[in-house]
Amino acid sequence: MDFAQQLKSQIDIVDVVSEKVRLKRVGASPRYMGLCPFHTEKTGSFSVHQGLQIYKCFGCGVFGDVFKFVMEMENITFYETLTLLAERYGIPMPKRTDMADRDSRLREAVYRMHEIALAHFRSLLLSAQGADSRQYLAGRGVSMEIAEQFGLGLSDRGNTLTQKLQREGFPTDVLEDSGLIMRRQEGGGFFDRFRGRLMFTIHNESGKVVGFAGRAMAKGDEPKYMNSPETCIYKKSHLLYNLHRAKDAARKNGRFVLVEGYMDVIGLASAGIQESVASCGTSLTSGQVKLMKRFADQVTVNFDPDAAGARGAEKSLQALLDEHARVRVLELDKDLDPDEYIKQFGVELYQQLLQRAPNYYFWLADQARKRFDHRTAEGRMQALQFLLPAIQRIPDKIERAGVAGDLAAYLGVERGLVLEQFKKAALDKREYRLQQPAVAVKSVERILLSAALLHPDLREELMPRLAAAPGVSEFRSYAIFQAMIALYGNLPAFAYSDLDARLDESARDLLSRLVFADEQHEADNLEDVRKDAMSCLQTLEKGEREARMTQLRQEIAEAQRRDDQQRVMELAAELDRLKPVKQIRRNPNAKM
Repeated sequence: MDFAQQLKSQIDIVDVVSEKVRLKRVGASPRYMGLCPFHTEKTGSFSVHQGLQIYKCFGCGVFGDVFKFVMEMENITFYETLTLLAERYGIPMPKRTDMADRDSRLREAVYRMHEIALAHFRSLLLSAQGADSRQYLAGRGVSMEIAEQFGLGLSDRGNTLTQKLQREGFPTDVLEDSGLIMRRQEGGGFFDRFRGRLMFTIHNESGKVVGFAGRAMAKGDEPKYMNSPETCIYKKSHLLYNLHRAKDAARKNGRFVLVEGYMDVIGLASAGIQESVASCGTSLTSGQVKLMKRFADQVTVNFDPDAAGARGAEKSLQALLDEHARVRVLELDKDLDPDEYIKQFGVELYQQLLQRAPNYYFWLADQARKRFDHRTAEGRMQALQFLLPAIQRIPDKIERAGVAGDLAAYLGVERGLVLEQFKKAALDKREYRLQQPAVAVKSVERILLSAALLHPDLREELMPRLAAAPGVSEFRSYAIFQAMIALYGNLPAFAYSDLDARLDESARDLLSRLVFADEQHEADNLEDVRKDAMSCLQTLEKGEREARMTQLRQEIAEAQRRDDQQRVMELAAELDRLKPVKQIRRNPNAKM
């Protein structure tokens, strides 16, 4: 057994997936369901099979084992996945081998380059060149201790980082792939991407440095903020600034505070609000919302009050609502951003406002009241019409009705009018509910497939009889059984992945649907599973025997019509051999 198989045998895919997805067991079966982390959905179609150690989403079609899941979620290579899981579960890794492919080596090199860049930027901030930047930070209330904690630094206007990395011996192609260095359009060579900027360090969820954001310090420098490009270690849509620090506080407090800028995060965290995060220079994505929801369902949005902040808040709110997060909205007075507000009015007052922040729907109702005259019946109905689309997007019917009733009371609208509006909207809209399609396969196929896949101890008895049973060729899943029988001849201890690799796309899809639709569970007694499987085989064999007996009777009748007595005798002999042997009951009182 190689190390990858050894590692897989010692970890449970349910434990690994549960760190990213909230799973719920389906009855007593080995199957778990949850919302797919790879696409947006309202009804869970993501399944994990504990017995086979695989996952599949019946919405977007993703499928794989524990290694593929970690690779996709963490955006890392196979070797890095082995390393991560081995470290997490305390399983010693073998000495580094050729498993460390080019992609892994590139990622490790880019990680090292970012650590070197961080140390370089930090040293420049603390040098004489950093005096103006240190003064700027002091004016924003950022001490050098906080600057060190958040990895703040400075890039100079030369190419010192490029030169430093070249002296470290990094190859030319790696320099360019790092995102820290840019190739000159004319004359050849490289130069620093960040020049003369206050540097903010961006970490991934585990705390590794993966990118930077640089704020212009000189007038006329554009853009104001420059971010690292996406690289092999940096995917903006899958990261949140400060998440690696904020996640524990968010889990404890049951919320995140989402702000617009890096300085807002630093200001809030410095004031003791540790659960603050920001998107990394992009509009909030569904992937970033899913990151937050793994630790807390509630997100309080507190963006800057200017026009750009309002646009950002609108996009972020929609992304949060699409992923069914519980959203609150905090608006600050005096046109101040969060960091400035705390500096001017203190963290205690900000904390009070944070606690009183209205949920999204009441905040939206306030916007409606500002826009329409709620003192008139017409204005109240206009406000209700304004709110209706947002209320309709609430997926849960009970919650939707409750919110509608609360908002009706808040606006002074009769509840009956609200219900009337819902009924009208329902005529034009069908609710969408994604469900796993039923698989039209006979129970005998399901039972035999489950027994052979989930219970390797039964294969020695099952597989030869399956190979000899002609009725298997009539199965809808015949291609699966055919591949399984062939595989058993060379690899009796085959795993699900070995079978899956031998199938074409349609058979592979059918196999995954069958195993996830299977109602048997691992708690079944092995002997009971064996009895069910043997019964199915007997049914197959009996059906085949009866079909042959029917055919023989027809052939005997045809031979008799031709007066072919020799053929009649041959067929009759075969028919006798196929007839089941009758058991003669002996009377215990009979004399011998």
